[in-house]
Amino acid sequence: MPKLPRIKPRDAIKALERAGFVFMRQKGSHKLYMKENSSVTISYHNKNMKPKTLRSVIKQSGLELEEFIDLL
Repeated sequence: MPKLPRIKPRDAIKALERAGFVFMRQKGSHKLYMKENSSVTISYHNKNMKPKTLRSVIKQSGLELEEFIDLL
């Protein structure tokens, strides 16, 4: 299993958009992206995402870790 990369939220958003997720709405610093029946909430700021937060985003998206890394 590959190690989680240290990325910024904008990079995670680009990967989700490549996977077909579409921006729906924003409330404060939280952005909601949806695809079919799954939704992903990303806290948008200019710092690297913590590994636990990134793992949560990947889990919400329904993608495997390897798939997500390939989309980066």
